[in-house]
Amino acid sequence: MQLHANTMTKPPAAVNTRFNTTLLRVLLVEDEVLFARAVAKRLQKAGYECEHAETIADGRAIAKQFQPDMALLDMRLPDGNGLDLLAEFISQGISVIVMTAYGELNDAVNAMKLGAIDYLKKPIDLEELLLIVEKAEGATKLKTHLDYSRQRNAHEAEGVEMLGESPAIASVKMQVKRIAQLVAIGDAVPPTVLINGETGTGKDVVARLLHQMCEQNDRPFVHVDCASLPSELIESELFGHEKGAFTSAQGQRVGLIEAAEDGTLFLDEVGELPLALQAKLLNVLERRMVRRVGSTKERPVLARFVAATNRDLHAMVLEGRFRSDLYYRLNVLNIMMPPLRERGDDVVLLSRHFATQTERRYGLPKRYFSHEAMQLLRRYNWPGNVRELRHQISRAVLLSSGVEVTADDLALAIQPTQFHTNVEPLDIRPAPQAPSLVTLDSAEKMLIENSLKQSGNNVSEAARLLGITRMAMRYRMEKHGIKS
Repeated sequence: MQLHANTMTKPPAAVNTRFNTTLLRVLLVEDEVLFARAVAKRLQKAGYECEHAETIADGRAIAKQFQPDMALLDMRLPDGNGLDLLAEFISQGISVIVMTAYGELNDAVNAMKLGAIDYLKKPIDLEELLLIVEKAEGATKLKTHLDYSRQRNAHEAEGVEMLGESPAIASVKMQVKRIAQLVAIGDAVPPTVLINGETGTGKDVVARLLHQMCEQNDRPFVHVDCASLPSELIESELFGHEKGAFTSAQGQRVGLIEAAEDGTLFLDEVGELPLALQAKLLNVLERRMVRRVGSTKERPVLARFVAATNRDLHAMVLEGRFRSDLYYRLNVLNIMMPPLRERGDDVVLLSRHFATQTERRYGLPKRYFSHEAMQLLRRYNWPGNVRELRHQISRAVLLSSGVEVTADDLALAIQPTQFHTNVEPLDIRPAPQAPSLVTLDSAEKMLIENSLKQSGNNVSEAARLLGITRMAMRYRMEKHGIKS
């Protein structure tokens, strides 16, 4: 007999307000009808969708249509042992909780060995059953989330390559290969890697390449953008939290450090971490243990750490804005990414690559660069590096009127100080009252002040006039105590 009455089910699109997601589907395989009705009623009241089957055959048939997330499976059924159905459910990705009568503990042990996530002994208390189902639901969602993240990151990492033939990029490739081989040696704790370089040079590509070239490249790759994480959430995001750890902590959360498992944790823009979090990160790196916010339990950390920054961390250490002990702990192995302007004809190779990508994405015919366009690509300073090149090439390919990309299509000035024709060139001559001998710091401060004055205190425009990024401009303004 199958219980398909309206009182037993709800529409598939219904929402479980406790988790703000679609209802968890529970299949109950139990031949005691009265007990099954009581269980289904309690689960429905708690916000679950439930179907019931009395036999193994019915369980198979209903599971095919109902597609449950979880099954409550009795071990003794009219047409066989529940263990026969257990393996099938687990192979379909269904979480299974088994129910056994007194004296059938061996069945429960065998079920756990086969992959059941928990078991209950009859007679079953409905509130205890609900607690175990809720616990299993949390574990199921966590596994689903991590599996998705792993598949997504594995997909993103597939085919990662570092394009370029210049001596500068060849040196980087050699370093990456050596470090990847070093990480693969034995069971030793993987050394941390620090990638330095200007914005847009491809530090994230190096991190993914390191992961891809290691033996454990099927493990998770977790990218943490330290600059974009809100300051009030960054600790919870990195370290996780327990339910009730703070006001908005409605449930347990696994931090990104734990989510990396035994794969790679990539800390992008690590220089943006607040000092308090730097201390906690140092503790994780030193002890290889992590503790969630609000928890007393420590969990082992197996992931390898790769960090990247466009800031001068050594200068930040001297200024008291970055912990020296964390800097030396991160800077065990160092890779310096060269700016695009130092990579010679790599700009041509990359331009053709990005043009081909854009053509394929939008179904466009093949484009060719004119001689003047090629000369412009070589002569331009590329303050935004490879990232700027990618966007400019995509724009030029999309806006070109024919199959030839011209210098006009690129819309680049020869000098980065000429982005806008209505802006006067920056006057870098010292003021008449300046002393004949000035220090490098005072000259830099004067240049920044002059550029801000000419741009009407517009930081982005001033950065363009100086041929540096906005972030570099902000850093130097902070360094010299200049307010915008």
